Amino acid sequence: MTMSGKIELMAPAGNFESLQAALDNGADSVYFGVEQLNMRARASMNFTIDDLPEIVNRCNKKVVRTYLTLNTIIYDHDLSIIRTLIDAARKANVTAIIAMDQAVIAYARQVGMEVHISTQINITNIETVRFYSMFADTMVMSRELSLRQVKKICDQIEKDKIKGPSGNLVEVEIFGHGALCMAVSGKCYLSLHSHNSSANRGACKQNCRKKYTVVDQESGFEIELDNEYMMSPKDLCTLDFLDQVIDTGAKVLKIEGRGRAPEYVATVIKTYREAIDAYYDNSYSAEKVEGWMKDLEKVYNRGFWSGYYLGQKLGEWSEGSGSHATQKKVYVGKGAHYFPKPGIGEFKIEAYDIKVGDRILVTGPTTGVKEFDLEELMVNDEKSEIATKGDSCTIPLDFRLRLSDKLYKIVKV
Repeated sequence: MTMSGKIELMAPAGNFESLQAALDNGADSVYFGVEQLNMRARASMNFTIDDLPEIVNRCNKKVVRTYLTLNTIIYDHDLSIIRTLIDAARKANVTAIIAMDQAVIAYARQVGMEVHISTQINITNIETVRFYSMFADTMVMSRELSLRQVKKICDQIEKDKIKGPSGNLVEVEIFGHGALCMAVSGKCYLSLHSHNSSANRGACKQNCRKKYTVVDQESGFEIELDNEYMMSPKDLCTLDFLDQVIDTGAKVLKIEGRGRAPEYVATVIKTYREAIDAYYDNSYSAEKVEGWMKDLEKVYNRGFWSGYYLGQKLGEWSEGSGSHATQKKVYVGKGAHYFPKPGIGEFKIEAYDIKVGDRILVTGPTTGVKEFDLEELMVNDEKSEIATKGDSCTIPLDFRLRLSDKLYKIVKV
């Protein structure tokens, strides 16, 4: 839990753009993978070991905790890599290691690093919490628990004063938003069997996200399915019952999405930050939830459902492949120059046109995510309503533009 006493909002960071987006939009902590030993190893956006000091430096400036995920299955040939990564994390002052393998847990504790138990351990009862309290200060509950079950565990921790190695009461962490998997708390072997690519090593091929036809091999009868994407769950969303989530006593709310775009991180973290703050100042309401949901629908999603938290039917399946987002970004161009005194950014238009009134998105490793309405535009030092491919245009900005920044416009789907 944060120093303010509020539930901790934990953000995903797959790259520096997403990291900065999380920091700029109110995250209390961030979690990230390095190299290949994490559950998003296939993502092209993983940080390197040399990035750790910069990650921690940026987060420390915002008083944001840093969690390194080392939560895959570990084989003997991985052990030296694990030690190297944990040693580097300790040297960089990373807050904690998220782990599920006993070798990772043991070495992290040996060198004095805080440990958080990953959801892959599948904690479903108080006795498992009691056991892992010997090693860990925070534990992610199984994603298949109801809120009633989570609350019972949290209440028992308080009652029995179950403490972690730090001497503080064990903190319970639960998933709050993002992709759900058909497997139990993420443990799956489908892509291993079909592509020799193990989801439990962070290399899931997402077989479950495809359309299937089920056929009886003996009779040739094609089994009718109400939904052809019958293994692809909708995304978890707890925004409309966030008050019940916080009332369980869970201390950390985890947002999934290390493989998603930085504007996804920016929007989701901003939305949940506002909702959490509203809960604590007693302004959380159905009207606000309606507005927040419209914001969430704008970024990548497979539709939303409440997971298993409310004890509803087991599984709500997406109705199609890909995203159900109500808007998308279209690449326009890149940053060319920044004039600091007037606060003006120059962009090279390389693809689509932009015009006054468009919704604009600028992203970059240091800039993070900046979204705004284009109110003024100049081409060749003259005011213009439109900039087209090949133009160099200038736009007033309330942030510093960098050459690595990319310019997009937001269009409705």
